[in-house]
Amino acid sequence: MMTWPLAACHMMTPFKRIARATLFTAITRHIAKDTILIVDGMNYIKGFRYQLYCKAREAGVRVATVLGIVLATPDQCRKWNDERGDGKRYKPQTLDALIQRFEEPSSMVRWDAPLFTIPWDDPTPPLEHISDAVTTGIIKPPNVGTQITPKAPTDAFRTLEHTTNALVSALMAAQAAGPLGGPIVLTIDTLEPSSNTSANDSSVLRVRLTLPHRALTLSELQRLKRQFVAARRKAVTLGSTEKGRVEWGEDAVGRAFAEFLGGGVGYCEVTCTLSIQNKSLEFRIP
Repeated sequence: MMTWPLAACHMMTPFKRIARATLFTAITRHIAKDTILIVDGMNYIKGFRYQLYCKAREAGVRVATVLGIVLATPDQCRKWNDERGDGKRYKPQTLDALIQRFEEPSSMVRWDAPLFTIPWDDPTPPLEHISDAVTTGIIKPPNVGTQITPKAPTDAFRTLEHTTNALVSALMAAQAAGPLGGPIVLTIDTLEPSSNTSANDSSVLRVRLTLPHRALTLSELQRLKRQFVAARRKAVTLGSTEKGRVEWGEDAVGRAFAEFLGGGVGYCEVTCTLSIQNKSLEFRIP
């Protein structure tokens, strides 16, 4: 693998991007709740500091910004650069560009706070305060922008289509076999046995609901099914909806579809039970 000196990485834009990406990858690999990770670099771009801040919130760790040598003049920086060894010295035009592009941290923005500003000639930097910030400071919870969105399982579409089609068919069959309206129980077979059952055990989903006192047409149920499936298909990509995360089990899909139908045709109560032999798990939606 070819390596480049740090000074060379700041001479060309592609090198700078590669260097920042490599640094961020290393940070992602080593960041942990039981580790104090020091990112000792210029980090002079506020967008990169914000990226580090979001990664810290995503990992659930504390973060602090230490700004050193801020009171050093450009001439002092040039003097230090001249004293650096070969391969580490910045070209004069590169150093001038870095000084010009430097975006100073601010304690007023959340991704730079808490901010510790240390003059280059300060003999007593606030080491104790810095240590307290990274060991006992406030851990900011992850927000929507930093949370990892859970993805749907690979069989989500199959489960969605099977459960909704089976419930529509069971509802039409139950409506044709009995009087209109009132409480009924729909029973459908699940696609596969639960992980807690053997291959010979059977799993069924029972949905208890109260129907309105009118005939429900197949076209009406199919229309509501298409609306429900379209919304869930979108959630397959996003992993969540406006009301929270989506569950993808057959019992959860059946419960959600029954509730959706309840809002569409006007029945008042839905109860779902997933039965495996003599064990049942019941959900009631008032």
